[in-house]
Amino acid sequence: MPAPLDAVTASADIPAEADVVVIGAGIIGVFTAYYLARRGLKVALIEKGRVGAEQSSRNWGWCRQQNRDARELPMATRSLDLWESFAAETGEETGFRRCGLLYLSNDEQELAGWARWGEFARGVGVETHMLTAAQAADHGRATTRSWKGGVFSPTDGTADPARAAPAVARAFARLGGVLVQDCAVRGLETQGGRLCSVVTERGTIRTKTAVLAAGAWASSFCRQYGLRFPQATVRQTALATAPGAADVPPALHTADVSMTRRGDGGYTLSISGRGRVDPTAQFLRFSPQFLPMFLRRWRKLLPGGVEGIRSGHETLTRWRLDRPTPMERMRILDPAADPRAVAATHRRATELVPALRGIPVTAAWAGYVDSTPDGVPGIGEFEGLPGLVLAAGFSGHGFGIGPGAGHLIADIVTGDTPIVDPRPYHPSRFQASAWGKVAEF
Repeated sequence: MPAPLDAVTASADIPAEADVVVIGAGIIGVFTAYYLARRGLKVALIEKGRVGAEQSSRNWGWCRQQNRDARELPMATRSLDLWESFAAETGEETGFRRCGLLYLSNDEQELAGWARWGEFARGVGVETHMLTAAQAADHGRATTRSWKGGVFSPTDGTADPARAAPAVARAFARLGGVLVQDCAVRGLETQGGRLCSVVTERGTIRTKTAVLAAGAWASSFCRQYGLRFPQATVRQTALATAPGAADVPPALHTADVSMTRRGDGGYTLSISGRGRVDPTAQFLRFSPQFLPMFLRRWRKLLPGGVEGIRSGHETLTRWRLDRPTPMERMRILDPAADPRAVAATHRRATELVPALRGIPVTAAWAGYVDSTPDGVPGIGEFEGLPGLVLAAGFSGHGFGIGPGAGHLIADIVTGDTPIVDPRPYHPSRFQASAWGKVAEF
């Protein structure tokens, strides 16, 4: 079942040429296209399915600094400001609110880890507050439990995954950008070793620059050109409730279940980190690099089935530019929700928060969270194919840092002073080690 998502009107025509072609209209792609168009560039934003229809509409909607990797934190901080300024600049409603994020725990080790992160974060100007047992009980009074402690990050917030990417796409189109949906990019053409055009199922666009914001499809696309981008996806399940639960925190995380208030007053519910790993040829290829991550999360990651093979996003096969590709056979990744996860999530949520009892479940869906071995995205121009800029592998963090990432990618493309240091994100780091670097702060 697809997650709730606003519709966007798009062009049916492919432009003959563009300054930049952005491949993929998820949250990263639309913000990249928006910031490029604001600088006066002629931009084509090409989406094989619908704007925001994959992971960009299937996430929790959290826009956070709390517990970010040190490499991502500057981008997360800038993104919060950009979420606000986007609304002021465009009049579009993304649902962004600095409602604060609440974390509650009875695990001493987890609380100690949050405290260490808090010390680091306060040193770089991030506001975060450790909660005593009494404070945690007050903040978490909607729950039925006592708590040893927690964290409250008051300047963090949430946006609405159903509205955000479509809102940015509309703003991009008003700037003169060309948005095309239901049109797969089949591949690239080069001249003299440099990108010279982007080939779509509807025709070819002459360009010297393309941004690959293809989410879970990025690694398979890179493979067509001998570019190595280690990527693995985890199929995670979420569900939505109807409105009606009163006095529940707008954004709450616990080890058992997490919940986020949506724009309609209902809640999105999920179990953090729980998912299924569908074995695919690509998964086997990159499994040595992802083994450390999977070992750390073994209690929450369960073996999947043939869903990943059927979806086709992790293929090792090569495709031709004059024939339909896997993206045309699977316009939108819409994997089946895990029924056991749905049942467990709803049970845990209603046990934790009595106000949710009796509130009906209105939808349940799954999505593929694409990850890198170190949990930090790959952003930057490929050394092996000048003109192609990677923007993928956001490891479940892409929605919240979408504005900052889009701004940074636009900076890289135009040669402007980058909004944050781009070096920690460059894809060349994936060539340095077979194991990758464990995320740290």
